[in-house]
Amino acid sequence: MKKAIRILGLFLLTFFVVTAVTSCSDDDDPANNDFFAGTYKGSVSYNGDGNNISTNDGSVFVTKIASGTKYNFAFSNSIPDLNGVEFNQQGDNTLVMVGSTATSYIRIDNNELKIFYTKDGKTWTANATR
Repeated sequence: MKKAIRILGLFLLTFFVVTAVTSCSDDDDPANNDFFAGTYKGSVSYNGDGNNISTNDGSVFVTKIASGTKYNFAFSNSIPDLNGVEFNQQGDNTLVMVGSTATSYIRIDNNELKIFYTKDGKTWTANATR
């Protein structure tokens, strides 16, 4: 009987470990997670500080910081990061930057990142997916 309980215990442990590992995926939704980190790949650009950087093969690493409403954006290709950008949830799975306008916005969901952000004469853009 002890052997059967031990085997059942190992089976349940294995089941829970496999379930936990497979539930973590690229389909994580930045709007619904307390913690989010994901890489979006596509076109990125930056114009400012005398630099004009543009590539179709760039990436943006997005992380949700402790506040729960602010995000950091780390760009590839020596593009300066955007940190502490505040968001509101729009709909079920989309986040939109607080203070978005037609000429300055960041929009993110579990599959797509769109950035056209201007600040102090500098402009960041991204059109990327994951």
